[in-house]
Amino acid sequence: MTEIVRALVDDPSAVTVEAIPDNDVTVLRLRVAPSDIGKVIGKQGRTARSLRTILGAASMKYRHRFALDIVEAEGARSSNPE
Repeated sequence: MTEIVRALVDDPSAVTVEAIPDNDVTVLRLRVAPSDIGKVIGKQGRTARSLRTILGAASMKYRHRFALDIVEAEGARSSNPE
């Protein structure tokens, strides 16, 4: 996930992914620079939806649910449609 997102953004050094286990779901908290939020979300949320599709495939393989939470590096919440 980290490498895919780093390829999309202008500031790859600001990209971090934190795994937060929560019962039967692992939330992957993706942090990017504020200037890169739009690149990660994409037009009408298409890029974020694609990232979530990839996580869905991984969920099937590992038989464990993953959720994606996209936040700005400073901690302001930006996207979580679930």
